[in-house]
Amino acid sequence: MRKALVISLLAASLLLSAWADNYISPAAYADKADKTLTYEGKTIPLTFAPLLVDGVLLAPLPELAAMVGAEVTQVAFSRQITVSNSLTRLTFTPGSAFVTRNDERLNAGTASLYKAGVFAVPLALFCESFGLEYSIGADQISLSKAPTPLPVVGSYANLKNLVKNSQGNQPEYALKFSRELETVTTMNSSSTSTSKEASASAVDTGGSSDYSATNVQVAGVDEADIVKTDGNYIYQVNQQRIAIISTTPGTDMKLASMISFEQRISPQELYVDGDSLVVIAESYQEQAFNSSVQDPAIQSKRRILPLNTSATLAIVYDISDKNKILKVREVEIQGNYLTSRKVGSALYLIANQYLNTYQILENNKAEEPAPLIRDTAVSPNYTSVDYRKIYYFPNSPKSSYLNIAGIDLSKPQAKANIQTYLGAGENVYASLENLYVAIGAYSTKVTDQTTNDSLLPVNDETSTVLYKFSLDNGTMKYTTQGKVPGTILNQYSMDEHDGFFRIATTKGDMWRDDANTSKNNVYVLDSALKLTGKLEDLAPGEKIYSVRFMGKRAYMVTFKQVDPLFVIDLTLPEEPKVLGKLKIPGYSDYLHPYDETHIIGSGKEATELSVDNGDKATTMAYYQGMKLAMFDVSDVNNPKEMFKEVIGDRGTDSPLLSDHKALLFNKEKNLLAFPVNRLDLPKADQNGSNAAVSAEASAAIPQYGTFAFQGAYVYKVDLEHGFQLKGTITHLSSEDVLKAGQFGYDYTKTIDRLLYIGNTLYTLSQSEIRASNLQTLQQTGSLMIEKKLNNNK
Repeated sequence: MRKALVISLLAASLLLSAWADNYISPAAYADKADKTLTYEGKTIPLTFAPLLVDGVLLAPLPELAAMVGAEVTQVAFSRQITVSNSLTRLTFTPGSAFVTRNDERLNAGTASLYKAGVFAVPLALFCESFGLEYSIGADQISLSKAPTPLPVVGSYANLKNLVKNSQGNQPEYALKFSRELETVTTMNSSSTSTSKEASASAVDTGGSSDYSATNVQVAGVDEADIVKTDGNYIYQVNQQRIAIISTTPGTDMKLASMISFEQRISPQELYVDGDSLVVIAESYQEQAFNSSVQDPAIQSKRRILPLNTSATLAIVYDISDKNKILKVREVEIQGNYLTSRKVGSALYLIANQYLNTYQILENNKAEEPAPLIRDTAVSPNYTSVDYRKIYYFPNSPKSSYLNIAGIDLSKPQAKANIQTYLGAGENVYASLENLYVAIGAYSTKVTDQTTNDSLLPVNDETSTVLYKFSLDNGTMKYTTQGKVPGTILNQYSMDEHDGFFRIATTKGDMWRDDANTSKNNVYVLDSALKLTGKLEDLAPGEKIYSVRFMGKRAYMVTFKQVDPLFVIDLTLPEEPKVLGKLKIPGYSDYLHPYDETHIIGSGKEATELSVDNGDKATTMAYYQGMKLAMFDVSDVNNPKEMFKEVIGDRGTDSPLLSDHKALLFNKEKNLLAFPVNRLDLPKADQNGSNAAVSAEASAAIPQYGTFAFQGAYVYKVDLEHGFQLKGTITHLSSEDVLKAGQFGYDYTKTIDRLLYIGNTLYTLSQSEIRASNLQTLQQTGSLMIEKKLNNNK
């Protein structure tokens, strides 16, 4: 084999050098990249080091061709050179940047050239054409075989077979949805709120350079939210509209513009990227969804597909002139909005489109339509995704389509990269380079019980399936998939660090006391999502309430009766281990880094009570008010709770406990703030017992409080004094509070986000944006937003 490779290299080199003297080489103008080349981990000897020409890397063709077993030839009676195998043929013309790949003419970005009698070609184009992946390091270029391409659905007949064969391995929600759906495919919308540690950032926009950013999981990876600011303006999703508010100065806020939408479009979240505003909406398409469809095949399916269907819509606006906001483009993918991410100018949009499996499996006369997509940069019309371009994940549930769109906001006329997969997603994690989609898979084992004629479930096998996509300027590329036991809590259960993917799961049922009781685990996977290391069976009988990965450590909170905080060492990916743990009452739903050795936990206080059930006493934990905790993890073997703060009584809640984007935190400003819905017990019953319950076994069950406050809690936080309440801000009047019921009030006055610009703190509800001094919380301005405004669309 080695001898054959040498002969192949020699023959190719001699062939290419035979006509090299007839061509004047521009190699003298090329800069050396000074990098070695490896293939599948082995160094490849090169005639010369790769060259960098016009920003494009070129490498010697003979060595590249030998790697993939391709043949190099000269086109008869021309200077053109071809390299080909059974699937691909590339034709180069020395001195020209244009290359022909099979029948497609491409621009490689720079001309191919000779050096020392050997032909050099663009490396990226060669790798893309012959199924190679490459990465560029400090001193080497690494090439490897691209992962095996996913199989395609191909046809509707094959779709039916795939769905039928996967019915025993469906997510529970998908089966339930499909049974309820039957012949109706109307899809209700739902927005899921869904490393390098993220922190608030400041950007110079010509106005204030000191302003808060959305609290995100990974630094550099933006997440859509209902509110954004650029230091000059505040952008808010407000009552089926987008409100744009001028904040200069904060004492004289003005409504600069209002973008309204037709009834079928419901804005969910938004991004601001320089002069671009991106609105993420759910569109409930009726006549408009089908009226412009040009495909006759789709027209014929209207009797099957109801005219009320939901889709996920990204609308891009040019906001350089706030008095004349221009719509630039729309990208629409069918399905319910799952989540999105933005890396630089690249936007990635993800939606789940549930399949009507009943229609597919039981109705042989009618065909379930393929997903519809629309990109106004290409055409204003909807098009149907070709089954030959729909991929599926082997050994994964097939009850949904996973539709993904990538958009480069810096190139408004460039075609969106839209991909469809037979699969689904529940949670998403994204780093700067990769995006991971996770979904729980459930399968039930049954056995014939000798004491019962029926088949009874005895063990539920749960697992999390992972799909990995590489990200590159708005282009997504599927790379691999993996699977781990158990299911995850949310996006914070996942993390990528130094080429490894870490994930925390819970397996089993916390209410069982047999071998199938819940256990918690941490798995470390390599870049191919193959298992590298694992830590299993943590806190049996409990489940994960929150996780935070921070570099080479992970912090995990589990709960059933008390709150163990685990400190986990991930220094050696092959051997994750517990370093220490702390048991305290209550639990944390969200963990946020204060610094490298301190963590802020937000969750609920809890009290442990013994309830006599007659046969035996059962110890139960009941949650109380909202709890803040400052954990000191500087001594990893002995974590401590330094400070704690409890807000309200049983029933008190905060959006922060389910949505990390509700947090406003800045360590340098000692600022911690978030919305709270506070319930208080009557002062005469502060012990929390439920006097209305007469049964002895229930006498000690804590009582819920009654509504007392909704608004912002603003704290000064530091390591010396802990949490110091600076004050509260509410948009409710005293009359609103008196009129409120147990839980109800005027919800348009609900403060759901806070942000700061300079020394001004802004609290935002659907009816008001209020400005306050950040230090004193003294009100400095207010802008009321009416429910109905007559504004331009």
